[in-house]
Amino acid sequence: MNQIAPAPPRPSDRLFYVAVAVIALGIGLVNALSAAQDALWRGAPYDLGKRLLWETTSIVVILLLVPLLLAGVRRMRRSPGRLGQAGIALATIAIFSALHIAGMVGLRKLLLALAGSGYDFHLSLTTVVYELRKDIVTALLIGSSIWLFDRSRRLETSDVMSLPTSDRAPATPQALWLRDGASRVRVVPGDIVWVASAGNYIEYGMAEGARHLIRGTLASAESQLAGFNIVRIHRTRLANLDRVTALTAKPSGDFDLTFDTGETVQGSRRYRSAVHLHDAASALQ
Repeated sequence: MNQIAPAPPRPSDRLFYVAVAVIALGIGLVNALSAAQDALWRGAPYDLGKRLLWETTSIVVILLLVPLLLAGVRRMRRSPGRLGQAGIALATIAIFSALHIAGMVGLRKLLLALAGSGYDFHLSLTTVVYELRKDIVTALLIGSSIWLFDRSRRLETSDVMSLPTSDRAPATPQALWLRDGASRVRVVPGDIVWVASAGNYIEYGMAEGARHLIRGTLASAESQLAGFNIVRIHRTRLANLDRVTALTAKPSGDFDLTFDTGETVQGSRRYRSAVHLHDAASALQ
């Protein structure tokens, strides 16, 4: 039997991480070159390697902390009030900065110790405030980007869901939505056993026994499900041929389909050409 093709790749958090990494590395390289050049102009050694080490260790820790910012932003979205959102933002930035400073210093000490040297962070209130100021800007920039990224994805999903069924792109096995007014039901196409018209509604019979009654027409459902081997077998009924285990032909030309759930539905001879299961076509002749 035919199997449903896997869903095409969609934008994910991983793409955002890659974008942040590329931008951060680019900025780090520019900062290292600028700092080394500034030192040379002041009469100090050029020492580009040290500047690159400082920038790289900072960037590595920031990238490791991006999931923390992601979690903070999404928690803010779920918070009902502005005060709660502000509290989550401040807590996230404080944790981000503390972990960034500790991770950056620890990584530098480790790398320089392996190289036979040492590193002194010169811990003081002034140094911590200096790093905190930079971390606040970094956290706000990345957090704002995450916020806009998530908002863009939600708007895109909302636009697709607002389209009439006939205008939507083909549904994927992981995201087929049955919509009735403001209500939506998410189903996997392979779990649909049959679909039947019921007045102004259509009923979906699912493999686990659930039934979904959705306002709409059978013609609309047929168009939406055509790519999943769910075809019309009767004027009032569609069937998932991938779930059929037996076919019984009748002298009248009509036929019965038995599904792997044990259910049996009747098909009309008018639609027998749509049934291509094993030797079904020849059996209906």
